[in-house]
Amino acid sequence: MNTKDHEMADSRPRQDGSGTRSRASLLLRIIGQLPGFAALFPPPVSLETRLATFPRKGLPCEAPVRIRWNPYQVPYIQARSDHDLAFVLGLVHAHLREGQLALLKHAALGRLAEIFGPPATGIDELLRILDFGRAVDGIMEQMPADTHAWLGAFVAGLNHYQEKAGPPPPEFALSGLRREPWTVADVLTISRLMGTDVNWLVYFALLREEGRPDWPRIWARAREAGVDSATSFRASDDERVLSSLFSGLGRSGSNSVVLSPWKSTSGGALIASDPHLGVSLPNAWLLLGAQSPSYHVVGLMPVGVPVFALGRNPFIAWGGTNLRALASDLFGVGGIDPASIRSEPFLIRRRFCFPARRVRRYTPFGPILSDARLLPRGSGKDLALSWVGHHPSDEVTALLAAARARHCGEFRASFTEFGVPGQNLLCADSRGNILQILATAIPAREETSYPDLLRDPADPRTHWTGIIRTPQLPYALNPSEGYLASANNRPVESDILIGLFFTDSDRITRLRNILSGQEKFSRQDLTRLQTDTRSPAAQRLARELARLIRKAGQTEWIAGRLDTWDGDYRPDSTAAATFEILLYYLVPALYTDGRRQASALLGQWGFLTKYLIPDLEALPPTRRARLLRHVLRKTARRAGRYAVWGDMHRLDAAHWLGRLPVLGKAFRVARFPVGGSRETPMKTAHGLVAAPHDAVYGSQARHISDLSDLDENYFVLFGGQDGWLGSANFADQIGLWRQGSYIRMPLRAESIAAEFPLSMDLEPAP
Repeated sequence: MNTKDHEMADSRPRQDGSGTRSRASLLLRIIGQLPGFAALFPPPVSLETRLATFPRKGLPCEAPVRIRWNPYQVPYIQARSDHDLAFVLGLVHAHLREGQLALLKHAALGRLAEIFGPPATGIDELLRILDFGRAVDGIMEQMPADTHAWLGAFVAGLNHYQEKAGPPPPEFALSGLRREPWTVADVLTISRLMGTDVNWLVYFALLREEGRPDWPRIWARAREAGVDSATSFRASDDERVLSSLFSGLGRSGSNSVVLSPWKSTSGGALIASDPHLGVSLPNAWLLLGAQSPSYHVVGLMPVGVPVFALGRNPFIAWGGTNLRALASDLFGVGGIDPASIRSEPFLIRRRFCFPARRVRRYTPFGPILSDARLLPRGSGKDLALSWVGHHPSDEVTALLAAARARHCGEFRASFTEFGVPGQNLLCADSRGNILQILATAIPAREETSYPDLLRDPADPRTHWTGIIRTPQLPYALNPSEGYLASANNRPVESDILIGLFFTDSDRITRLRNILSGQEKFSRQDLTRLQTDTRSPAAQRLARELARLIRKAGQTEWIAGRLDTWDGDYRPDSTAAATFEILLYYLVPALYTDGRRQASALLGQWGFLTKYLIPDLEALPPTRRARLLRHVLRKTARRAGRYAVWGDMHRLDAAHWLGRLPVLGKAFRVARFPVGGSRETPMKTAHGLVAAPHDAVYGSQARHISDLSDLDENYFVLFGGQDGWLGSANFADQIGLWRQGSYIRMPLRAESIAAEFPLSMDLEPAP
């Protein structure tokens, strides 16, 4: 396979010599000279040119601040006060990701139609009904003064950069964005957007099925097998939009492992984390180092929120995965007292079109979610959403305290007031301890059996009686196995209803097999773990399918290929391609009876690994043989066209403007074959596929720390640090990510000076 067929070195249209293509290219370049379209052909910008735009003089700081930059435009901020550190963090976030920040703000406030026009009207309506800013006033009232001051200084940095830095990023004019003042409320609303409950994606999928005659069976299977948010073969455009939005902006997946010192070749505890989010450029994270009187830390910050979600200080290192906590309930509110419902009209401003008027309705059980036209109606009932995120909690204070913690006990104590999104957090300290906690806020429910998706508001047992927080939940400290691991799986057996829809055990099984199968681990071993592409469940399912194929006397070469497969989704794997093509044809053939289409949930990985083989074996032998013969004939033809997994499975590195119709292709940086699958440790999620497709959700950042050495901290982003189109650092880490390489983020002063050689001094105003 020729790699050049799958790569695009830059975003410029290729010319093939034909007159038509040449004229089209020339026309696009002429258009590119018009205001607003310069983003289509951004000129190359060097690191030195980008840093020259950074405001350096007359800053409202208490003392001079030094920023050291490495060649990847990763900053290390050295400030003499916490105020100055927060202010400069605002400058840095705006400098590196101003366009992305504007997009996040519009998404959090339900204003995407101001960018994308009428097609985004339904998304904005849903976002306004979800009301991510609903708890913000309460959060600010309860927030400690030092946290409020930290956020205020950060916002001042964002605003100062916008005032002093010169022209906005190239995409502003093309997308209709304008610079707007920032507030602390904006930052907290973005934080709530990032706290999206991943169960909503499950709810949206289930609502489409809720009115079906076989709904009780679907619900029972959903409870038994769990449901993920991966797009199935029957997903609508609206479902794909919702999945992209919430999985791209919410912290919805991840792997994280931590090992005791006696499992480490260096004698220090080890930690490795890789967040799984939507794969889009710029990355959802910013990589940086920071030092002030209270902080000395390196790690990953979510864009727009000045906290370290995972990282390392001199005493501890931490990471985590989404807990998939059951932080939301749906209530059927069609029969409640109409006097208890409050209506609130709102206006959606739309680019290229008149505004749209909508109404959101609030009940004592939350906003009426079913008013959103974008959502499936199911049985047509009025449904209200009760969400923990609509109540005050303080994630910023918790994560700031965690970044200052000196041992695992202090780390756990930091999360007393943490709420959303619920996290499985892992921590290692320099004393040799390893810890796992559940950082979340879970509703206390009297009735926990969940007989149906919809709760009955007339039944007092379904009402929330309080909130259960981290100190009341189980935790693990220094297990005898010498390691802890999390992969969005069910974390612990508990009398408390923690969640309903955890991911399949595939990833956690693979991680545990690796961690228990080796006596000691080095940093390089953890690198291999983060890039592992094997799926034990896929291997088992393939062998069971091979058995049934042989039993039916069908295509032997397909059975032989599946039977010898080790479950590794390498790009050059022939068996992985054949297996996925077989699933693509088999699942709809098995679950569609000619009168109605099967539930889209049956395309989910948890359903397939649990039910596919029993459902096949339940068929009469002659019918099963006939079905397999039909499916295998199609599989054989398609497998001849796509010989290996990399022929179909690709990763598309593109700017978020790549979602625009027609013009979107101009914002693609690269597309290349990639390994991995839905639930491999190196996750590159996809639905049922039998043709070239892009994996748009999965592993997009990595972190490894060895606590035996202050300097042994390694990170990499899929993409790059700088969100400026045309920047030399826009996508310069993709090569590192593909090779399994990292950027070192040391903590020692002499190492910082050596590895961050570009020094920038910021001067306060007189």
